[in-house]
Formats: sequence, structure tokens, C-alpha cells
Amino acid sequence: MPSKKLQTTVHLFTDGACSGNPGPGGWGCILRHLPTGKEKELSGSEPQTTNNRMELMAVIQGLRQLNRPCGVLVVSDSQYVLNGLEKWMKGWKSKGWRLSDGKPVKNQDLWMELDELKSRHSLTFQYVHGHAGHEENERCDQMAVEAYQKFKN
Repeated sequence: MPSKKLQTTVHLFTDGACSGNPGPGGWGCILRHLPTGKEKELSGSEPQTTNNRMELMAVIQGLRQLNRPCGVLVVSDSQYVLNGLEKWMKGWKSKGWRLSDGKPVKNQDLWMELDELKSRHSLTFQYVHGHAGHEENERCDQMAVEAYQKFKN
């Protein structure tokens, strides 16, 4: 397991969007390497999904791009994703991916993949308000919307 003292070397900006919930959805992310400032933008879509799944997919796809352990600052407007990563996931795992009422965790497949990816890196988190002028969050939202537009014809 990577050391929790890894220096932050990547900023991962993410967003997901859905037209209807469920409906066509997209995700977008920007990876920024520090200190070089080099960036990579990624996006994708699904014809029938939910906003929460697209928010999760943005983080997953960004982390999949990292080929070695590093410190990652995850910047998201999704409290669902950030609370899941910071607060809820440990309890879900200890209960066999079940909620306190015994029901299965929604989006368990994605949470399990995110848990595995998370174990490779040292993650920190920053919440930003969506649609509030945060440059990278606005760009990720734009990419997510553009990604699902192909299903709107």
C-alpha cells in the first residue's frame, strides 16, 4: 500500500452529467501533473445511466490513467463521491458492501473498483460548488454534456 506521505503530484478534476436520471449520461475529467502543469482531458458516456454513476466514473477513469502510485488531489462537485470516499466506504466494506439497514450499496460495482484504485494512491479531496464558475469543474461538466449528446438524437 502506498505511503500516506506521498507528495501530491496530480490534481484530478471530475464531473458527471445526466439528461434525465436515469438517462443518457457522460463524465469528464482533467488530470494535471504537478509541477509541470501538463494536462490530459478525458470523457466518455453511457446511453442509460444515472448522475451518480457518471460522477463515480469520472474519478475511476482519471485514476485508471495513473501508472504508478502518487498523491492525488480529487476535486469534485459531488458530495456523494467525496463522502463515499472519505466517510462511508470503510463502513460499507466492513458490512460486506451493505448499508446499515442491510440493503446493498447502490453502484457497488463502481465503488468496489474505486476502492481498489484508491488503494494504489494517496488521495486527498476538495469539494467545489458545481456551476459556480470553477474553471476546471465547468470544463469537466462541458465535456460530460458533450459526451452524452450523441445519445440525444
